[in-house]
Amino acid sequence: MENMEKVGFGTLNWVVLSIYLLAMLGVGLYFTKRSGKSTDSFFTASGKIPAWAAGFSIYATTLSAITFMSTPEQAFLTDWSYAAGNLAIFAIIPVLIYFYIPFFRKLNVTTAYEYLEERFHVSLRSISSLLFVLFHIGRIAIIIYLPTLAITSVSDINPTLIAAAVGVLCIIYTFLGGMEGVIWSDVIQGFLLLGGALLIIVMGVNLVDGGFATVVKNASEQGKFITTENFKLGTGAAAIPIIFLGSIFNNLHQYTASQDVVQRYQTTSSIKETNKSLWFNGALALITIPIFYGMGTTLYMYYSNAASLPAGFNTSALVPYFIVTTLPVGVAGLLVAAIFAACQSTISSSLNSISACVVTDFKQRFYGKSEGKSDVHLARISIIIAGILGMIAALYLVSTNRAETWNLFLDITGLFGVPTAGIFALGIFTKRANTPGVLVGLVLAAITAFFVQRTSLTPFAVSTVSFASSFIFGYIASFIFPNANKNITGLTIYTKDETYVKGVE
Repeated sequence: MENMEKVGFGTLNWVVLSIYLLAMLGVGLYFTKRSGKSTDSFFTASGKIPAWAAGFSIYATTLSAITFMSTPEQAFLTDWSYAAGNLAIFAIIPVLIYFYIPFFRKLNVTTAYEYLEERFHVSLRSISSLLFVLFHIGRIAIIIYLPTLAITSVSDINPTLIAAAVGVLCIIYTFLGGMEGVIWSDVIQGFLLLGGALLIIVMGVNLVDGGFATVVKNASEQGKFITTENFKLGTGAAAIPIIFLGSIFNNLHQYTASQDVVQRYQTTSSIKETNKSLWFNGALALITIPIFYGMGTTLYMYYSNAASLPAGFNTSALVPYFIVTTLPVGVAGLLVAAIFAACQSTISSSLNSISACVVTDFKQRFYGKSEGKSDVHLARISIIIAGILGMIAALYLVSTNRAETWNLFLDITGLFGVPTAGIFALGIFTKRANTPGVLVGLVLAAITAFFVQRTSLTPFAVSTVSFASSFIFGYIASFIFPNANKNITGLTIYTKDETYVKGVE
């Protein structure tokens, strides 16, 4: 791809992109005063967020710039089979509403891991929280690096400048506006990235002779949507049942054991509002299917009929390449802004959540809450440190192109991600599970996941295995330590409606 002609980005595009980035800064500034009052306002916006905005924010958080570019690439190269992952969200919303949200709201947790301390032991809370922090610092680096790489591979924009601008601005508006700033900027970014994707489809369809009818007809003839092959296990095509099942466990991890999403549950005024926000987020995940997969299919039809890609083209830069080479000036700037919007909505959530873990799970847990604003100051310092670490790592990746080593880091910390969701499930759905048993289960599940990753199974199968092994090993190992059981009244589904009294053994 090195020999490919790079396109100039142009002044008007730069102006449009700069206006977007400054607007995000404005959102942070607007909420600065309110967010600085207390850690409650900084981490949970004092529960004042409307359900639809919280739902939009969960959606924008879980949809990164990588999704914005890789989902269309997937549809471009194959078909829509991965859309089964979006449907999996609907399968877990009732489970979340009936079994998980009541516990998070009842304990009034700021971080998801507070539940683990009450149900098991402080060690599990600390381990899970630390793993989340490490994984998300790594994830920030990848989320800055990949879009930067894609955009700068097709245009003459300086990669270091872009990586630094996206990172620094994100740190500033998350630092200033707290959770309220993060959520409202997520809403703006969500509209921008959905609008941007629709615009690409409309423009792409217009460039194909015969327009929409031709695109749909040719795509179905060429098996670019869903075919019966997708439902067969063990065929070359991606098997929808495996994708669906694996996505359920991936989503369970994200919606029950990952702080960036769980934190949103406390930002609304009541459980009812939290539940509404989840359904709203589910509806958005559904709308996303035709938009993002449709974008890939449209680009496939455009490049197989109306134009062609350069020889040896790396399809991971497909969307930015179409934007900078085909779309009118100004529009291209707006759509590159949409890619950065997808990027920033994920990073700002990671930063605020990392700071929530540092302050709540470590500082306040072991040294007590501080009066006044000093905990908010610590939260803001954590955001700066985490953001700078993530950004340095991203700039290192940009300058050395060593993504393999970084992916290895993400793989290793990620080994514990889905198994942590298994621990939450053990805590909520079983009475037997206890601390030593669950710790043994977590280690064994990580080892199992490590070996399963080395096989030819899809990542979706790996998620299924790592969740199941965490749950099964943790449950069985708990029988070995019968004396480790503690009072769990009000903490499992069997006593869901009973009040939990802290400190009663």
